[in-house]
Parts: sequence; C-alpha cells; structure tokens
Amino acid sequence: MCTSIEPRDARSRREWMAVLARTPRDALKHALDAALEGAKVPEYEWLRAPDIGLAMVRARIGGTGDAFNLGETTVTRATLRLRADDGSAPVGVAVHMGRDRERATLAALADALLQMPRFADRLQAQLIEPLAARIADEKRRRQAEAAATKVEFFTMVRGE
Repeated sequence: MCTSIEPRDARSRREWMAVLARTPRDALKHALDAALEGAKVPEYEWLRAPDIGLAMVRARIGGTGDAFNLGETTVTRATLRLRADDGSAPVGVAVHMGRDRERATLAALADALLQMPRFADRLQAQLIEPLAARIADEKRRRQAEAAATKVEFFTMVRGE
C-alpha cells in the first residue's frame, strides 16, 4: 500500500530534500501555498510528529583531515504519511537545523506531495526550482562578498 520513489528518482529526491532543508519557514510556506493554490491536498497522519533534539556535528581538520566532533546542534524532524484518494500513501520526511516545528511540517508535507504524480510536476516547477534558484543566488552573493575581501599576499626575494 505504501508507495516509494523509484531508484532513478533518488537523486532528485535528495536534491529537493536539500532545498527544503535550506529554505526558511516563511519562504517555504509562501511558495507551498502558491504552488498548491486551488488543489485539494490529501490529509495526513503523523508517523513522527515534529520533535526537537540534538545532533552531533562532525568536522575535518583542514576540511580533508581527520574527523572530530565539533559540537552539538538542535535539529527538528518530522515524518508523515498522506492519505491519498488514489490509494497511495507516500511518506514525507523532514530534518533541519533549528527549533521550528511548523517548518518541519511544511517540508515533510512537500516531500510527500512531490512523490505523488499529480503534484510532482507542479511542485517541481513552482516550489523546488524557484527555491533552489534563490538558494543559489544567495550562495553567489555570499561568495562575491567574500571574494571582495580577499587579500593577495606575495613574497619578494631580496637580491643579495
């Protein structure tokens, strides 16, 4: 009864999950509301209601060296199952840093809806692609700001 995505779709699901995890609550709520305008959204049941916990953050010395425990961060996770009219029951999952239960609910709902053929194309075009573009623009902006502060050092050899 429970449907799952095909292996070929694992990459696209990983990509949309990354977008959902990086999107602030307000942006996610507005984009999801706009994408679902006029659509009948199936009801859902909680498999794991949004809860807040801690996760260990690991890092590497110099980015590539030995791994070490950097510290802990708060995370919110949620899991729900849709009750679709067509008999499918996609499961939506969300995990993100921070303490925002509503954001976890919205992301889990979006994940489940993206697995349903009748919502997938609409949500990809109106939710995931614009949010991914926004994230990419923000990344480019931060990189440009950092590049503007870059200092070039050079050494001159004394001629003795």
